[in-house]
Amino acid sequence: MPRMLTYPRMLAAGELDPRGPKLQIATPRLGSEPLFDKLRDRGFQVQTLSHAKAILQGDFPSAAVELEEVLLNAQVPIEEIIAGGGGEAKGTQRLRKGLQGRGWATKTFTIVKTINGEPREAISHKMDHVKSFANPNEGGKEYTLALEIEWNNKDPFFDRDLENFKRLHADGAISVGIIVTRGRSLHASMREHVTRFVEKRKIRSLDDLTRWGYNPTIRQRNAIVKRFERANNPLSFSQSFVAQFVSDKFGEATTHWRKLEDRVNRGEIRVHSS
Repeated sequence: MPRMLTYPRMLAAGELDPRGPKLQIATPRLGSEPLFDKLRDRGFQVQTLSHAKAILQGDFPSAAVELEEVLLNAQVPIEEIIAGGGGEAKGTQRLRKGLQGRGWATKTFTIVKTINGEPREAISHKMDHVKSFANPNEGGKEYTLALEIEWNNKDPFFDRDLENFKRLHADGAISVGIIVTRGRSLHASMREHVTRFVEKRKIRSLDDLTRWGYNPTIRQRNAIVKRFERANNPLSFSQSFVAQFVSDKFGEATTHWRKLEDRVNRGEIRVHSS
């Protein structure tokens, strides 16, 4: 269900459960104990790169506990997945509020290049969630962690996030970069979730969709009708809606675990520890 990856020191986590899981608040643990074990127990896929696990476990255990608590509280009911229109998903908004409530604020990093004391070039990187934590192993010296949520954007957003993490880490601005995205199992089972929703509510027509509160665009309506009115192998209305809805809203070109994993496997995350 949910997932995670860590960068140059990077962390990533995946999907929010559409069934709206109930949860327990995690309690602080020592760095020697399992990292994100409660997330894994709840179905999150967690992956760490470039010693991020050792860094979080040894230097920032309180950050790991915070992240686990916030993610365990994340829910995305299937009703929101279906009804969500333009703009940011409600589940993402709640996750952002949970992080902001813990002090993970939006921050713009500006890196200025100077030559002989004269500023020549400035590059800015805006990160959605940033927080500094004291490192108990260095007398309480603070280091910064950055996090981005990519629930359902176009997959090139991963390239932007990874490049920002790489630059900021190389310049000493962040110690760990974190991405939270839709996980492999949720992405693969999206049709199943939507089909179950449609069958449970006995949605059999465009009018039923409208009465429930979902209003497809003209293009979407035409795509649905085309599927169940075609001469060869016509689909039922529910099958037509599910096929069109999932391919249109949660297609392969959106941000999900495999797209992030592909970039990792291609070696697009290469950072040398300093």
